[in-house]
Amino acid sequence: MFYVYVLQSQKDRKLYTGYSSDLKRRITEHNQGLVSSTKNRRPLKLIYYQAFVSEIDARREEKHLKSGSKARNELKLRITESLTR
Repeated sequence: MFYVYVLQSQKDRKLYTGYSSDLKRRITEHNQGLVSSTKNRRPLKLIYYQAFVSEIDARREEKHLKSGSKARNELKLRITESLTR
């Protein structure tokens, strides 16, 4: 499986979107400060993820979510809807 995930910084509340084939390992790396783009924003909390069978599909979705404000708004809507169910 391949995963697209969103972490939220508990320090500055900003979101980080990433991709991995090992979600648990990758979140641990983020929270241990091993990822340069998030090491100063720890601690981080997983707030959303999608699983894909295809690596190509996962990378495509990650790129889409990082592509601009419309994609970010779609993501925020998905997260909000999932929290209200």
